[in-house]
Amino acid sequence: MTSSAHPSGPRLGLRENAPQFALLVAVNALVGGMVGQQQTTLPLLAEQVFGLAGYSFVFAYVAVFGIAKAASNYVAGIFSDRYGRKPVLLAGWLFGLPVPLLIMWAPSWEWIILANLFLGINQGLAWSTTVTMKIDLVGPKQRGLAMGLNEAAGYLAVSVTSMAAGWIAAEHGLRPAPFLLGLAYAVIALVVVSLFVRETRGFVELEAAAPEPSQSRATGLSNAQIFTLVSWRDRALSSASLAGMANNLNFGLSWGVFPLLFAGAGLRLGQVGLLVALYPLVWGFGQLATGWLSDHLGRKPLVTAGMFLQAAALAVIAASHAMPGWAAGTMLLGLGSALVYPALLAVIGDVAAPEWRGRAVGIYRVWRDLGYTAGALLGGLVADAVGLSSAVWAAAGLSTAVGMVVAYRLFETHPGKRTAAA
Repeated sequence: MTSSAHPSGPRLGLRENAPQFALLVAVNALVGGMVGQQQTTLPLLAEQVFGLAGYSFVFAYVAVFGIAKAASNYVAGIFSDRYGRKPVLLAGWLFGLPVPLLIMWAPSWEWIILANLFLGINQGLAWSTTVTMKIDLVGPKQRGLAMGLNEAAGYLAVSVTSMAAGWIAAEHGLRPAPFLLGLAYAVIALVVVSLFVRETRGFVELEAAAPEPSQSRATGLSNAQIFTLVSWRDRALSSASLAGMANNLNFGLSWGVFPLLFAGAGLRLGQVGLLVALYPLVWGFGQLATGWLSDHLGRKPLVTAGMFLQAAALAVIAASHAMPGWAAGTMLLGLGSALVYPALLAVIGDVAAPEWRGRAVGIYRVWRDLGYTAGALLGGLVADAVGLSSAVWAAAGLSTAVGMVVAYRLFETHPGKRTAAA
């Protein structure tokens, strides 16, 4: 593995920074676990404990989570470029600590919504910052592999914790036992980040001086200029933002709709937990390969194929009426997300200059994580109007449309396989 270094300074590369990289992978697994603790349980908590009816109101917790996470991504990008990565990461975990406590003690659904506001801030600050720190450490040659490892850790933790929370809920009830997992994760993360994680901003200057700079050499850009580049002006960056938003729309839909769809068909809580966990399980394991694959085949083939595969998977889920079909659909959906996720983050790392990389990652994740809110709104409104299966069909159609847009607009950004932007 190649590296780049000043004579007496830090060195770029995965092997050269393996201890810190591995520590950040573990921290991101804890970030993912904070989401997993509630994926199986909250929709059922809404119906069985709080007696809520009306999908739009029930899914409000996903919408609030998405808005909070999107806004926090933006803040994380600005603050990590200005003040450093570690303070932002630590702040993210301080916001995560109250989440399981609020859910365990909630006397009303409004407390659950407040908990997800804090969870969104935790995810935006902590996950965005671990992404930026890993990109800082490895340099351009192994960016896809680094993002695959990062996202695999997060989503495997979502899956494992989701299954564990479902099992604990089946044995000990929906509250408080499943949420003790989240409390333990937050405490462990605060200790690890405070004592062992090191600042990575010093690696930025090293990469900026390297012989293979990022595709965009623009420097001295304002926050507004970077926002427009990532949002619509740059074809690669804006295509990544759109595909990321569609992917998380599907994830947000699965968070709210899938447990109710499966439980409504008479499946037991343990079976629901297994089906809900299959999606992030395949997503997580798949990224161990797809991040590396994007470094060898390029980013665009994986992103395009992943969006169309997600559309097909959602159609399978919507058309199925029993566990085998739903299991096949959720696993295909996980594979589609695995193809897309690390490649999209690698696109941002490829194109953004090191000087404004943190802000670019943050803005991309603003658009991507607004997908949670879009998924909650789509799922709630369509499900209330015409049923849960129809909400899944609607998401399948949107994924198909986004796949077509990405196939047209996204150009290859891998440093060794670049094509000129039209």
